[in-house]
Amino acid sequence: MTTYDDRASLTDLTAVVERVRSSVEGVIEGKPEVVRLSLTVLLAEGHLLIEDVPGVGKTMLAKALARSIDCSVRRIQFTPDLLPSDITGVSIWDQQHQDFEFKPGAVFAQVVIGDEINRASPKTQSALLESMEERQVTIDGKTYELPSPFMVVATQNPVEMEGTYPLPEAQRDRFMARVSVGYPSAEAELQMLDVHGGVSPLEDLQPVAHAHEILKLIEAVRAVHVAEPVRRYVVELVSATRRHPDLRLGASPRATLHLLRAAKASAALSGREYALPDDVQALAVAVLTHRLLPTAQAQLNRRGAEHVVREILQSTPVPAAAPQPNGFGPGRGGPGYGSQPPRRL
Repeated sequence: MTTYDDRASLTDLTAVVERVRSSVEGVIEGKPEVVRLSLTVLLAEGHLLIEDVPGVGKTMLAKALARSIDCSVRRIQFTPDLLPSDITGVSIWDQQHQDFEFKPGAVFAQVVIGDEINRASPKTQSALLESMEERQVTIDGKTYELPSPFMVVATQNPVEMEGTYPLPEAQRDRFMARVSVGYPSAEAELQMLDVHGGVSPLEDLQPVAHAHEILKLIEAVRAVHVAEPVRRYVVELVSATRRHPDLRLGASPRATLHLLRAAKASAALSGREYALPDDVQALAVAVLTHRLLPTAQAQLNRRGAEHVVREILQSTPVPAAAPQPNGFGPGRGGPGYGSQPPRRL
């Protein structure tokens, strides 16, 4: 049973998040919402896809997040000639021991940075499918567990850029969220010239959190309470994408699970023990959009997947809280949701 002493330790753990946030924001100026989403995905045990035009700091964001945590980090530069064995590893015959020896690939790290993932062939991209979903790699019939925590942070340029391949739907669905860094404001860009003009801030970036602290934070996120009305709200949002006339491919059940986990992580980042519909709404676009495929007619009408998700958010009723006999008062999204009190962290 979890005690109030365990709950008090949550305050100490949230201080870890603040240290990581400050460390990353020291490198990525003027993008606090992007940094928060990255931390949300990390604590929700997901994988992050950073998609934008070249030169806006995609790789810088991935490196800053990885270097802020004292854990194993491997970087993979995706190129057209990259082989699946370069990612997963390969078994090599050992002449001395007369047996095959497994040489781990670049995926055997706690944080894997996949730079320009859509420059590799779909065959090579698919080498990440098992590791991203099951956190393991199977080579020659033998399964190898990956370290924990495990997170893939991949960057990619838009598909219309030359020399890129579109990510397969199965690959995109394994990313919990997609974020676009975007161009900085004039003030942030001016500050960037002062900070980055001499040396890269990554050179002085030191780890501010340990891997075991991140694991404790992940456990705390798992214990965040999500009442039945909020869970139903998540299911209704995802189900609406499967019925929408402008979409030929809606979100999968994996998307439902990812949206719920991300909402729990967002609640924990806000210092709450329970998730609100507001957490779901704030993350729906980032979690769902990259999984959806608009119809040809919708594309002709310039109605993209993001527009459809925002339309679904506006049309789907938001659950309202009711007074509960547990002492919590009514209010939108408060602990009075459902028939059970929130679980203690």
